[in-house]
Amino acid sequence: MTQPQKLDIIFFGTGPLAESTLYTLYTSGYIPKLVVTKPDAPVGRHQVITPPFIKEWCISKGIPVYQPEKLKDLQETDQNSPILQPYDLAIVASYGKIIPAFLLAVPKHGFLNVHPSRLPLYRGPSPIQSALLDGLDTTAVSIMQLDEKMDHGPLLVQQDIQIAAQDTAHTLELACGRLGGELLVQVIPRYIDGSLKPVEQDHDKATFCSFIKKEQGEIDIMNTPLSEIKNKYRAFYPWPGIFFFIQKNNLDNGKQLRVKVAKCNLLADTIEECIQTVIPEGKSEMTFADFKRGYLTK
Repeated sequence: MTQPQKLDIIFFGTGPLAESTLYTLYTSGYIPKLVVTKPDAPVGRHQVITPPFIKEWCISKGIPVYQPEKLKDLQETDQNSPILQPYDLAIVASYGKIIPAFLLAVPKHGFLNVHPSRLPLYRGPSPIQSALLDGLDTTAVSIMQLDEKMDHGPLLVQQDIQIAAQDTAHTLELACGRLGGELLVQVIPRYIDGSLKPVEQDHDKATFCSFIKKEQGEIDIMNTPLSEIKNKYRAFYPWPGIFFFIQKNNLDNGKQLRVKVAKCNLLADTIEECIQTVIPEGKSEMTFADFKRGYLTK
């Protein structure tokens, strides 16, 4: 399907879901006039300032990129900002910032949002991680009109997507992004010409999820059920990961040792088979079997 003539699109997004949505739009002829993403940020042990991958990809394709620190002040501080220019349509896919009310009115046809859940379920910033934590085998992608409330706007289309046993947050984000792009390609022409009408969500059935915190990745290696370990590993891969603490008498002052779970076999039936490699704090990656011999045996 080719892009409607003279349809100027601005795209807001960061991360795997946005990347795969944008790529699908691009290969279908829907090439944004501008991509808005997060600023470059320090990455890794040495905190090297690094651009988001979506920025590098856009530059390689000749698509302009804009990286504002904040959106809410642009109306007063930078009236020449490129996101305040007239566009036909704005698309949001995992941008990570609230779109202020004044900006919602700028594009002629408003904002469409790609949300990876069957709305009104899992409104909020972590629908994919929350679905994996809950052990679901199916989620969905929703295309909705953006309004001033979080994931509250009327729906244009929804489609289920299967969650495989080995899916992680990363792989499921990519899959949801691809599906989101495909749905947008179907929806945009009908939305623009008015033949597809938005449908209000059933707000009484709404559920909510919150931002993921590092401490949610903690497990109790002796007592956490295997199913929960798997779900946490899947939900928190690649960030923030899962970890556990052990206490060993020969550690300094009886200090607890933090151990990161680096790799899991999600098809395994026991903890010993599931946890493949770990990284004890201050040490190199090792097999779980070697870790047990060195740290857990008396």
